[in-house]
Amino acid sequence: MNAARSVGVVDAAYDIEASVPRAMSTQHPDNVATPIFSRDSLMSAEDEVREAFYAFAHLGCDEQMWDFEGKEVDNFVVQKLLASNEQYFRANPLGERLRLTPRVPNPRFERVQAKGLLEVLHSLPRHADAARLFFGASRPPIVELIFPMTTSAIELERIRSYYLRNVVEAANAPIVPGDISVATWCGAFEPASVGVIPLIEDLPYLLQPEAIVADYVAGKGLPYQRVFIARSDPALNYGLIAAVLASLVALDKLDSLEQHLGIPILPIIGCGSAPFRGGLRPDSTERVLATYPSVQTFTLQSAFKYDYPAEQVRRAIETLRATRRGPPVKVADDMRLLALIPRAADRYRAEVREIAALVNQMAPHVPRRRLRKLHIGLFGYSREGEDMSLPRAITFCASLYSVGLPPELLGFAALDRGEWEYVRERVPGLACHIEEGLALLDPETESRLPPLVAESVRAARERCVAESNEEHLEIVRQIRARLGDGQMYLLPELIARAGGARRFLG
Repeated sequence: MNAARSVGVVDAAYDIEASVPRAMSTQHPDNVATPIFSRDSLMSAEDEVREAFYAFAHLGCDEQMWDFEGKEVDNFVVQKLLASNEQYFRANPLGERLRLTPRVPNPRFERVQAKGLLEVLHSLPRHADAARLFFGASRPPIVELIFPMTTSAIELERIRSYYLRNVVEAANAPIVPGDISVATWCGAFEPASVGVIPLIEDLPYLLQPEAIVADYVAGKGLPYQRVFIARSDPALNYGLIAAVLASLVALDKLDSLEQHLGIPILPIIGCGSAPFRGGLRPDSTERVLATYPSVQTFTLQSAFKYDYPAEQVRRAIETLRATRRGPPVKVADDMRLLALIPRAADRYRAEVREIAALVNQMAPHVPRRRLRKLHIGLFGYSREGEDMSLPRAITFCASLYSVGLPPELLGFAALDRGEWEYVRERVPGLACHIEEGLALLDPETESRLPPLVAESVRAARERCVAESNEEHLEIVRQIRARLGDGQMYLLPELIARAGGARRFLG
């Protein structure tokens, strides 16, 4: 917490922070290795139930995202977890120290799955019934939802109001005039309310998240509010440099809002293992903590959990949970940094257009790790007259790493040498992301790159130094050879081997 705050506010906020998770296990399929509990490399809904228990009991995570966005989901996860792991969950109840937090579809973008949001809301009392039966007392296991692609407070208010009006309050109404109420017929409807966590992904809203959050919390008397800052999809849509800067601006502004409101605003940040997508791995945990010190909850995606030895993963999670949240990196009033964001984003998008065909050629050969549907992002539909479709961020990254063109370097030439030195000095961790990407570059590709991309690669090589990953380089050259001779059936295995060499798929 910020030293400028009063002792009472700090103490109260710290008590709340101690009860809110630090390590959120997610289902993002960026792993190469198959987890020990999975029957197959393509994880099923049943495997994901086992994964939740493994994350809690064996790795030390204190939250599991239950992802309804773009994938098939087991709707009876609470019952299955409690029934299969009775001793553990009696000692560690869901909804208290441990949390199961659904990410629900956004009806504005995912029309086919829109009513899945309502199904989740109506299922909360059923999960609470299962927990009440298990514990012999009221202990709702799900208390919050994550709402993706949030752009306004009214979207959050719709969810909260729908649940209160159409689930909780409707339960007290008679079924037919003069008859018993739904609650009398079917039992109590809990929880009494549900928290809604905005997941903010689009650049304009990352730069002004306080407007959404302040509007939503006004007049509610909430003890705290969690806010999810995306890091992976903004990188796909705007590039590494813009995504890192925008996330730091968002965190700085949320910290200022916390001080203004007097209640904890507890950020979540969605980092993957690839530097482009956040660079959070068991061997980089302390560096990411230094980049995002004000974050309360960090996402631990599949590569973090399964592509490193379990003991190393546990130690990294212990580090996350033992580190107290601090003040953010102060960037929101740095006009020089703010001016770089749109320029870096524009340059990145221009370079992506140059290599989109290559990405889409490689994408079908990237091995799948979970049964997922299409995610709708800025590149997933026609926007402002632009019609370019790209795969999800993980597949996008895997495609480029596999041909020796790390995505971290795209858009780098937007900054001149002086601007890069300024950013390097002001933004902890960003130079490391560029250097980690540079280690995965195949220099032989440079002469065949389109002009804008080639310029960024040259600029990165001139300003940054990294030792090449020779194991990775050898596999990448085999992949390009197979592209050249048409033996495409060999690509999935080679792409997986390259992922193993860097310890993440994408």
